[in-house]
Formats: sequence, structure tokens, C-alpha cells
Amino acid sequence: MDRNSITGIILITLILAFFWWMNKPTEEQLRAMERQRDSLKQVELAKLEAEQNAATTVKDTAKAAVVTKKDTVKQNEQIVQKYGLFAEAATGKNEFITLENKELKVKFSTQGGRIYSVELKNYLTHDKKPLILFSGDDNRFGFTFTHNNRVFHTNDLYFTPQKKGTDQIDFIVNAGDEGKLIFSYKLPEDGFMVNFALKSDNLENIITTQRGGLELEWKLTVPAQEKSPSFERRYGGVYYKYYQDEVDHINAKNTTEDLVTKLKWIAYKDQFFSSAFIAQEFFLNGAVKVEVPEDSDDRTILSAESFLSIPYKGNGTSNFTFFFGPNDFKILKAYKDIDLQKLVYLGWGFLRYINLGVIEVFHFLEGFISNYGLIILILTLLIKLLLFPLTYKSYMSTAKMRVLKPQVDAINAKIPKEKAMERQQAVMALYRKAGVNQLGGCLPMVLQMPILFAMFQFFPASIELRQQSFLWAHDLSSYDSIWTFNFNIPFYGNHVSLFTLLMTITNVVYTHINQQMTQSSQQMPGMKGMMYMMPVMFLFFFNNYAAGLSYYYFISTLITIGQTLLIRRFVDEEALLAKLEENKKKPKKKSKFQQRLEDMQKQQKQTKKRR
Repeated sequence: MDRNSITGIILITLILAFFWWMNKPTEEQLRAMERQRDSLKQVELAKLEAEQNAATTVKDTAKAAVVTKKDTVKQNEQIVQKYGLFAEAATGKNEFITLENKELKVKFSTQGGRIYSVELKNYLTHDKKPLILFSGDDNRFGFTFTHNNRVFHTNDLYFTPQKKGTDQIDFIVNAGDEGKLIFSYKLPEDGFMVNFALKSDNLENIITTQRGGLELEWKLTVPAQEKSPSFERRYGGVYYKYYQDEVDHINAKNTTEDLVTKLKWIAYKDQFFSSAFIAQEFFLNGAVKVEVPEDSDDRTILSAESFLSIPYKGNGTSNFTFFFGPNDFKILKAYKDIDLQKLVYLGWGFLRYINLGVIEVFHFLEGFISNYGLIILILTLLIKLLLFPLTYKSYMSTAKMRVLKPQVDAINAKIPKEKAMERQQAVMALYRKAGVNQLGGCLPMVLQMPILFAMFQFFPASIELRQQSFLWAHDLSSYDSIWTFNFNIPFYGNHVSLFTLLMTITNVVYTHINQQMTQSSQQMPGMKGMMYMMPVMFLFFFNNYAAGLSYYYFISTLITIGQTLLIRRFVDEEALLAKLEENKKKPKKKSKFQQRLEDMQKQQKQTKKRR
């Protein structure tokens, strides 16, 4: 190597050494580079750890998926084993579908394919809330059958809904490839009826029933709708009609009833509304269980459960009808071929026939008068006008005995009270000669009693009075109140009903007038106080009753007082006494009743002498 080459190498080495020295990092730069290397190392480690975790997660997920799939398969196998051909309907999600018409809003549930709730669109509760006949778990409706050696209830199955237009919906449960169970509902454009059809296809070898009948269970809790649930409960119950026979019912009380013969329909009823299930043909038999909550429960009227058996063959259709509506006689009369109008209880025997006539007059007046307080007033006037001949006859009989009172007193003074039988015979002889019938004053009143009893049944059952106001009463179908207090008086309540108070006052006045007109205060002094006890009892008894009923009794008694005072003004008692004296001179023929009564008295007198 020559000198020039060596010199060049040395120079290059010096230049490189100089540049290295010039670019040498400081201590701070060295520390920063160290920190950067550490960060990169941590990132690499984190990335490696994440990759390892991801691989583990994928492995665990795959393993879990395998386990879940095995569990699902096992669970499905258990469901198929338990539910058989109905396994598909054993699980699902509950959905709701609603149908409406002018009167009803009906919500259906896919679980059970049943009616979930019913709202009456044109009615409200006493506190102005929507009137719901039942909702949710308050209603359990379905059929019980046997399949795969297990007992099933359709209320526990999930149906597939299939809506057909705006007025019909079908709920379908598949059983295998060909078998089907269909609940079909159709809601007409108006009215309170819902048509229901139970359709079964190819289920004769799938569903097993007892004695050729499919068992129906219908459990319903009837909620309170009115201001006084305890009063409403008195008119609630379970009604049922025997096939081609009469309608019977169970009052709201804890009881169980076996219905061993064919039935046409069954209904759960409160004071003004009912839910009924009607067979197109008949139910084979049934049983009813009724439970009533304590009076302190102001939410529920009653809970009832019915078990009915319907004819079933495995193929075909069975048709039924639901009725969800008011106990309005005008509406129910359209179904008189099945006696649905008897959901309106109008009393027993001839009382019902009296009320049927009153209903016709009541509805006639509705066409001209919109105020129901005035309708009750006119109805009362018509009834009192019809009964006026009986009132007049009763007054005249009492007036005859009153003008003869001095002669009766003379007989009592002449015959000592120890000889009560002889004294009574003498008084009866006096009345017979004067032509006075002792029963003449009582018999007309007795004949008026059926009207009073009939009105007692009519007013609380009249939905026309519901939420109709008059004067201070906001609802003539419930009690009126002018003062409510925070405590409860036994047998009375926590309020003061003014119509009941007025009714009591008029009855006290009428009793006082009768006491003045009759001799009962002289003959039986102890009865005087008893006569005033009845009006006082009315005060307690009617305080929680319908204001329309108390108003009717108040007006009726007031009119009777007016009739009595009017008759008294036009009756000349001196002329009446003279007529009775003339009657004494005429020969009298004893009636068979009088003859038997005198013979009985003579026999008793002879028996007493022998003793």
C-alpha cells in the first residue's frame, strides 16, 4: 500500500470519528430511547397476551357452544318426551291482539288462545274509569285433555295467531304433521256477543277424553265496579240455565254446586254486568265453585270457577257464544229464547210478573222523559192511582171502627176484662150488626205489599238508574250521601243518606196519623211503641241501598199521607155513624167464617168452664 492510500484511510477514519462524536446522543436522549424501547416491548407483550387470550376464548366458546347445543338438544328431547306432538306449542312468547266493535274492546292472548280482557266502551266505573269486566290472570279459560299419558291444559300452550280481516282471529296449535287445534273468535260489528268456535282436525287418535266429553275450565274473578261493593255483592252470583229448563243461580257466597244434568249456559254476574258462556247445543254437565272475599275487600265481588263437559269426537267444530255486557232487560230480551233476560233478577213468583209490567211502563216513560227522578215520580203516581181504591177501602174500614169506638168502650166498661172472650164476642157482634169487617182495614194493605216487595227488587236491578243523577243524588242506583264521616256506625255505615232520612220521617208521620185514626193505642198500649220501631229500622236498613228505592218509598208514603188527609176531609163521620146505626136494624146473616169463629169461641168457653 502506498503512502497516499494510507493517508486517505486515516483521513476517512478521522472524518467518521468526528461525525460520530458530533452525533453522539446526550444522557437525556439515551434515557428517552430506553423508555421507548420499554414501551415497544410492553406493546409486543400485550399483543402476544391478547392473541393467546383470543385463542383461549375461541377455544372456550367453541367448547361452550358444544355444551349449549348438547343442553338444548337434551332440553328439546325432554320437551318432546313430555309434550309429545304438542312440543312446538309448549314454549313461546306471549303476544296480544285486539278486536273492537261499537260496544266492546276485546284483547286476546296467544298463550292459551284465550280472551285476555274485555272492556265495555260505553260504560264507566263509579269513579269514571274504563269499565273492565276482567283482565289478565283474573280470567283462566281453556280445555283439559290427555295426550302422551299426560294431562294438558290449553291455557298453558302457545297458539299461533292468524287474523282474518278486522273482525275475526284464529289461534292455531299444530299437533304433528296433520293434527290441528283451532280457537276461532269472531266479533260482530256491534252488540255484546263474541262468537267462538272450537275446531279440531285429525285429533281423534291424539287427544284422549273421558266419556266422550272435553273438559272446560273457566275461572273468573269479578271486580267491583260500583260505589258500594258490599251492596253490589248482594246482587252478584253465578247463573246457569239447564238445557230446555229453568234458570237457577248461586248467590255470592262460599259454596260448591254439582250440575249433573245438561246445561245451556253459565254466567258470572255482578249487580249490573255479566260474562256468560253459551253453548250452541249444550254442555253435558258441570260443577261450580264460588268464593267470596271478606267485606273489607272493596276490589272483588266474587271468584268463581266452573268445570263443564262438552261433546267431543276429535274431528269437527263446536260452536259457542260469549256474552259480555250489561244486565239491561231491553238488551237481554232479544235472547229470550235462551232466557238470558233472567240475568236481571226481578224477584220470585208473581213479584217478577209485577216487575215485568213496571218495566214496560218504565221504558215507555223513557221515550218522553230523560230525567229518571221524574220518571220514578210519575211511576209512583201511576201505582198509587192504581191502588187508590184499596187505600180508600182501608180508610173507610178504619173510619167505621173509629165512629163505633164509644160503643166499644161501653162494652168494655160493662164486661170486666177478666172475661176477655165474652168481651170480644160482644165487640164482634156489634161490628157484625153495623156491617163492619174487622179485616177491612188490613186486607187492602196486605194486597199492596206485593207492590212494595216488587219495587224492592226492581230498583236495585235497574241499570237505567246507574250513574243517573237527581237533586243531590249523583247515582240513583247507589246510596246518596249528604255527609260522610271517618268512622263506621254498626248496621248504619259511614254516611247519611238524605232520601233514607226523608223516607223514615214520612213513615213516622204516617204511623202517627194511623195511631190517631185507630183504636190500637187503647186496646194494646204496648203496640204503640212497636209501630214506631219499623220506620227507625228502615233508617238503618236502607242507608246503604239504592237512592232510587228510598226515593220511591219516600214519594209513595208522602202520596199515601196526602190521600189519607184528602179522604178524611170528604168523609162525614156523623153521616157514616148514622148509616151504621141503620145497618143494625137490618137482619144480618152470619157468614160461614163468623159462624165458625163463634162456634170455636163457645167451645173454648165450655172447655174453660169444665176445667
